[in-house]
Amino acid sequence: PVVATCDVHFLDPKDDFYRCILQAGHGYKDADEQAPLFFRTTEEMLEEFSYLTQEEAYAVVVKNPREIIQDIPMLQPVPGLQVLYSPQIPGASDDVLNMSYQNARALYGEDLPQIVQDRLTLELDSILGNGFSELYLIAYKLVKKSLDDGYIVGSRGSVGSSFVATMMNITEVNPLPPHYRCPKCLYSEFVTDASYACGFDLPQKKCPRCLELLTGDGHNIPFAVFLGFKGDKVPDIDLNFSGEYQAIAHKYTEELFGKTNVFRAGTITKIAEKNAAGYARKYFEGKEQYPRNARIEALASGCTDIKKTTGQHPGGIMVVPRDMDIHYFTPVQRPANAKDSEIITTHFDYHSINDRLIKLDILGHDAPTMIKMLEDMTGIKASEIPFDDAGTMSIFSSTEALGLAPEQLGSKVATLGIPEFGTNFVRQMLEDTNPRCFSDLVRISGYSHGEKVWLENAQDLIKNGTAKVHETISARDDIMVALIQKGVDSFVAFKIMESVRKGKGVSDEEQKILKENKIPDWYIDSCQKINYLFPKAHAVAYVMMAYRIAYCKVHYPEAFYAAYFTIKASDFDADIVVKGEEEIKNSIKHINQKGREASDKEKKLLVVLESAYEMALRGLKFLHVDIYKSHPVKFMITEEGILPPFIALAGLGEKAAFNIAQAAKEGEFMSRDDLKTRGNLSKAVIDLLCAHGCLDGMPESNQTTLF
Repeated sequence: PVVATCDVHFLDPKDDFYRCILQAGHGYKDADEQAPLFFRTTEEMLEEFSYLTQEEAYAVVVKNPREIIQDIPMLQPVPGLQVLYSPQIPGASDDVLNMSYQNARALYGEDLPQIVQDRLTLELDSILGNGFSELYLIAYKLVKKSLDDGYIVGSRGSVGSSFVATMMNITEVNPLPPHYRCPKCLYSEFVTDASYACGFDLPQKKCPRCLELLTGDGHNIPFAVFLGFKGDKVPDIDLNFSGEYQAIAHKYTEELFGKTNVFRAGTITKIAEKNAAGYARKYFEGKEQYPRNARIEALASGCTDIKKTTGQHPGGIMVVPRDMDIHYFTPVQRPANAKDSEIITTHFDYHSINDRLIKLDILGHDAPTMIKMLEDMTGIKASEIPFDDAGTMSIFSSTEALGLAPEQLGSKVATLGIPEFGTNFVRQMLEDTNPRCFSDLVRISGYSHGEKVWLENAQDLIKNGTAKVHETISARDDIMVALIQKGVDSFVAFKIMESVRKGKGVSDEEQKILKENKIPDWYIDSCQKINYLFPKAHAVAYVMMAYRIAYCKVHYPEAFYAAYFTIKASDFDADIVVKGEEEIKNSIKHINQKGREASDKEKKLLVVLESAYEMALRGLKFLHVDIYKSHPVKFMITEEGILPPFIALAGLGEKAAFNIAQAAKEGEFMSRDDLKTRGNLSKAVIDLLCAHGCLDGMPESNQTTLF
């Protein structure tokens, strides 16, 4: 049968201009010569085929397509909703149950406190009852593998809201209310009157039973934030592995489930508003036309969110049960423009199959890598660093612990180089809030990751004295906890939290409930402004990592700077920093004077130089790169100072750095010609080493050199 169709690329005839802009932006020379590829109604289609008889036109436009549709069986590209196809792991439920109780009793005693027992019952009923045991067990195995190999793992998202996840060592975040516990006799004491926001803030206290110093813990995070109010939402466990360890963790998933059952999570990239505006400008520039910004913005809005290409999640892994085929859920493909890649991704965006297949987020992050370096250099264990160290806490509100004045550093706080707290934006936030305890830092992390949470919201409330830091909204959990404490029904509090965190505000009916419970107008107004709220558990995990690094900055400065600059080695410029404090200061001033005109490379260098200047002010110094002693990529601590690696030389790549190190290792004495030959180095690299004084005293050629 003959069937009439139209090659639809846009909805309305007027939308053809957007397609012209996009095609021109991708180099099409005939972008303005388009066929009218808009979506036609039945009447418009019949008119297009009016050269046929009325009966024939109706047949090809209406009748024949209907008959073909009726002959095609109904099928779903993706299995139905509310069905999670987990890998089958025999005994997973028993393992999760037993591990949770075993570790809880190891911390809180054989007879568990009622608050601990109730939380375990609530969570395990949900996890076991909804078939989530396998996901918890997989996450446990991945974290255990990394810890056994010496790399700490940070949790992301709201997994820290789950006490079972804490007891299985999937996350370090303890979501119970603030409490004391005795590491010796297992005595515990819970603080439920909201007088403290987290257990790390509790004052030191001795156990009333055995006089051992009590440990403070607990961050007061509801379980509903993770799995929903009914506990039936498919869990999304995101884990931050060391960037050095990420590939090993990915490989381990293949060992656990089989290579043919593990696929990278596919993504669909859309055109961002900024890029759309660029396409629009490029289109008009080709015609030597320069419309006003308002015109460009209007056209950009029509191009924004158009599908651009397919890609892959940076760490997302989709796991298919061994008795099923991936094609039951999605086609698969190699990454776009990489047909020879060994990586296989899901063709559908992972969001569309996220509730059908287990998705593991095995992400690479700098903080665990840096902590591993600090552990190796200092000999201390990250897990043993206290979260109530006065010196460490002080750098978030002053520079005193570094022995520097604010005028010297150009900042009232000393958090340069500390993850989460080192940017100008967050340092200003620290000055505005003057944090005094760990929970304050968690709030600041929430502010910085939210949208319309700090600026024009909490910042104004704090500055004008309307509210104190601990009263404002910083993370989604704050809303649910605060409203329940004020007497609001727990389900209503959960609904309001979910609405606000998604930027939907509070409805008129909900406002009425809040006012009946004496929630102040400023709080309701704050809810209405918010576009997005960060999970508190994620903020706590980030701050725990940051605090450990800050502890080393205060107490082990050489190790801190060596680890920090190793992470930032590709942005480093040894030629500047070895010249000392004044040269670094002048370089910082030069880049700052450029303002927005500074290149991305200069902006990255500025971040490094600020920390290098701080290090110089603290009396520590950099050495010159040494052809025999420097590491290819790591900064080393020596008695004379911190020795930069080869990669710290501006213009030197990682491959050349390793070649130099290998050549230097082969013989104590060598000529420049030998170095060039043995190290497989170009003349440009040799010239670079000479310019930095690395080859001073080394002859051009030496025929007697032995390797």
